[in-house]
Amino acid sequence: MKKANWLLSLVAVSSLALAACGSDTTKETETQKEELNALEQIQQDGEITVGIMGTYAPYNFLNDNKEYDGFDVDIAKELAERIGVDAEFVAQDFSGLIPGLQKDKFDILVSQVTITEERQQQIDFTEPYITNQVKVIVKDENTDIQSVDDFKGRTIGVGLGTNDETYLRTQLMPEVGDFKINTYDDVITTLKDLDAGRIDATINNVYALKPVIEQNGYAIKAVGEPIKSDQAAVAVKKGNTELVEALNTALEEMKEDGTYEEIFMKWFEEAPPAE
Repeated sequence: MKKANWLLSLVAVSSLALAACGSDTTKETETQKEELNALEQIQQDGEITVGIMGTYAPYNFLNDNKEYDGFDVDIAKELAERIGVDAEFVAQDFSGLIPGLQKDKFDILVSQVTITEERQQQIDFTEPYITNQVKVIVKDENTDIQSVDDFKGRTIGVGLGTNDETYLRTQLMPEVGDFKINTYDDVITTLKDLDAGRIDATINNVYALKPVIEQNGYAIKAVGEPIKSDQAAVAVKKGNTELVEALNTALEEMKEDGTYEEIFMKWFEEAPPAE
């Protein structure tokens, strides 16, 4: 009986020792993981999670093969390759992209996120990778709206949570007078409502119009001069300095070796404007 008790005690002590070792190993692994910065963690995992709208051709959209495609997607893939990882794309309504980035749902956003002072308080940006000119868009038959000055008393559609929405509410409305704003989760639905006459106008960049008109046959047009120019950049969680620096280096290399221009011409059929 004493021998049996001695054996049981030995097994119990051994189990506790093994458990303690396992616990120490787990804690050590977690500590090492916490010590890695965002770039190092991404490179260790071999994958970078990219947040996109997924409904904004020609920037980012689901193609006929059910794969994410577009200018933003090609830029993100090239950036990922240059820092030695694969790109994994996750689609989200635009209004949820920045909150998702802040909660680590994504490592970066490559989805036409315009650089603004307000956003710079919340997230970090790389150098811009595209400049978009924004125009007023109306139905083909519309001759009453030629510029934003004609918005007073009208119903204007815009993407929810976008820089364009902020512009309409905080800058334009005080200047031209009250108008109604309808918000949408994606550009396609905005332009669909415009084509159907449910809104009077919208504002968007001119590069986004062509594929929508071609694919859906919408009778819409851009009018007047550009009302503003927006610069979009890769968005990164606040404080991830090493990741921003690595992406900036990759982006600069893409521009120097001609890769950036090749991607730009593929999607917009023209050379990128001189900086």
